Amino acid sequence: MTTVAGVEFGFSLYSRQTNYYVAQGRAIRRVVTLFDSLEDLVTENDRRYDDEEDAETTLDQDRLQIGYVVFTNTMRWFHKKAAELDYEEYGQMLKMVDFHYVNDCLGFTELFFQLRQGADAARGDDTSKLKSLVSEWVNREFKPDPPVDPDDKHSCGFTNDACGRLLCPSELDWNNPAVKAGIRDRANGFIVTDLSFPAFVYETYTANPDDLEEGLFKGKILLQAYKAVFTSPSSAKDVEGDGDGVDIIRNNRRANRSSNALKVKKHVRFALSSVTSWWSVDGDFDYVQFWQIIVDFFERPPGREAQRRVNKLLEWWTRKVFGRSRRDDLSQTAREKLSVNALARQREARADAAFDSP
Repeated sequence: MTTVAGVEFGFSLYSRQTNYYVAQGRAIRRVVTLFDSLEDLVTENDRRYDDEEDAETTLDQDRLQIGYVVFTNTMRWFHKKAAELDYEEYGQMLKMVDFHYVNDCLGFTELFFQLRQGADAARGDDTSKLKSLVSEWVNREFKPDPPVDPDDKHSCGFTNDACGRLLCPSELDWNNPAVKAGIRDRANGFIVTDLSFPAFVYETYTANPDDLEEGLFKGKILLQAYKAVFTSPSSAKDVEGDGDGVDIIRNNRRANRSSNALKVKKHVRFALSSVTSWWSVDGDFDYVQFWQIIVDFFERPPGREAQRRVNKLLEWWTRKVFGRSRRDDLSQTAREKLSVNALARQREARADAAFDSP
């Protein structure tokens, strides 16, 4: 009986740890990195320790290092776990060649497996959720005939007029029949690649050719997608006004990185497309390159003025999604009149009166 009880206890502990790390892993694709593997992030960080401090790095290596920093800031237990391993175990963990269960604890290589499992599951859930929601939003706003069928991806993409308008490169006019025909035929000059911002990323779904930053990343459907993934699907129904919540910039650690809002752009494009299953390349459109272009826009602005505009854009997202606290706007006089403070003064006055009475 003792042996059976011990086995059951060990299995129960294993299951709890597995569920914990799978749940932790769900944050990776939403908060840390959308495409890079955890192994690549850790390997790049280790490589930098071995290289000289002033060694030159590539843009891709810098991206991996940024991802590693976000990963360790998000999963703060990682450094402690890694420090418990000897060199051989750590190298084995990076190669991901073994799965083990040691000293009643989840082995490190299997831990990585569970994190990746949670990460991939979260991306799949987000994609599946937005596939139906985006169809609903498009039907409600554009009223296409026939409507977009969430269960039939062949009714989406450039074959559908409403989806085509949203997917159309911002430098082209979807209302022009020649443009529609050219895109659908993938004719020269109308090939849709990741080097064009789709119309749906713009406010009112229209770009200003003389100022392509105007209205960029303010598309209504982006706000709806973000709120559906990071707050709740019901909150995505109302995006016209400011959000009702705390100031994310000051009080929510998810705001420490702009990539949360960036991830939904990829999901929205996939939901609008006619592709039936997830793949990193859709025809001539590379989702990985598209993701990196957007990340670089926010994280590698070419100067102070560009950085100021990026900060202003993030503040706009904060206000639209989460609202902004107005507590600090209250004057001292107004604060003193509030019932909590008024009650405190009354209680103090009564206590003083009772103390002074004979």
